[in-house]
Amino acid sequence: MSVILSALIAVLVGFGGSVAIVLAGADAVGATEGQKATWISVLCLSMMGTSAILSVRHRLPIITAWSTPGAALLAGTSGITMPYATGAFIVCALMLIATGLIPALERLIARIPSEVASAMLAGVLFSFVAGTFRAIPGAEMLVLPLLALFFVLRLFSRSWAVIAVLLAGAALSMVLGLAAPRWEGGLPPFDLVMPQLDTGTVLGVAVPLYLVTMASQNLPGFAVLRADGYPVPGGSILTVTGLASLGSAVFGAHPTNLAAITASICTGPDAHPDPEKRWFTGPVYALGYGAIALVAMSLVLLFTTFPPALIAVVAGTALLGPFMGSLGAALASGTHVAPAAVTFVVTASGLSLLGVGAAFWGLAAGLALVGLDHIRAKLS
Repeated sequence: MSVILSALIAVLVGFGGSVAIVLAGADAVGATEGQKATWISVLCLSMMGTSAILSVRHRLPIITAWSTPGAALLAGTSGITMPYATGAFIVCALMLIATGLIPALERLIARIPSEVASAMLAGVLFSFVAGTFRAIPGAEMLVLPLLALFFVLRLFSRSWAVIAVLLAGAALSMVLGLAAPRWEGGLPPFDLVMPQLDTGTVLGVAVPLYLVTMASQNLPGFAVLRADGYPVPGGSILTVTGLASLGSAVFGAHPTNLAAITASICTGPDAHPDPEKRWFTGPVYALGYGAIALVAMSLVLLFTTFPPALIAVVAGTALLGPFMGSLGAALASGTHVAPAAVTFVVTASGLSLLGVGAAFWGLAAGLALVGLDHIRAKLS
């Protein structure tokens, strides 16, 4: 029973706490309601398949998730359409597959200073966290009570605090006359999206999407497994999730990766006292996302009835924890403070140059300063 409960809690926390962010990313690239529903549905199917395959194959509690930081990265872009976004997703998926097949690539990504990678992620997440407070004017009666609820409940559980904000926000929106939720059945259209590519989208979206997926999802997910005493079949995880990401990309969905935060719900002793039996959480988790895939269209239509201020609050509160963690990791060590600070500022600025987005330029600026620091160290 504990296996079933742990897996279903991981599904509820993972989906409810970040679906608003994925929808914000889809909105940023101009996805229609049908494309957003397809996006959510194929991601759920991707997580269902990869979690089941990896858990059963390796007899380990391996669960996967959509790239929440990747969705936040998309939501911060502008001027990118679905075809170009789809092209970027395909390139990112191919990079993930190559990383799984070529161990040297994984080692190369691991050599990027963690402070710089964390600063880039913090810069991507900043606009969401700030957006929570930008939503207050004109919606005080909705936003302020939800923020109060969140900051009280997060003293006990950060994940459940976000779920509570979503549920309370939906109810409060109806009471205030700001929303009239409707529930409609039906399946997503599952239409393929013809991809398009250009240099700006590859550098500004595909490369940063790959890096944040690796640095903020896959590598921490490896650490969660190791912390609970499990071996990490890194190549297999990256290859399988990369192939699944390639399959979902043609429907206009961003990558699937190893879960990090929600993974700990399934890998610890609360899931099962016997470590060798916790792998059963994988198939149960897969069934949970399979069920969500069937109602993705209804969920998207439901979310479209919510006021923008509610979506901003849900997304901002969901990303407050990751934002604090990434910003703290960027500045805590003291080793690369200046490169990390510049990376954060450039990324958060929203700079777009030569058709390439801010995440790439933030990372490039940070790595350039790291290189200068190494040159100075050698000369001194």
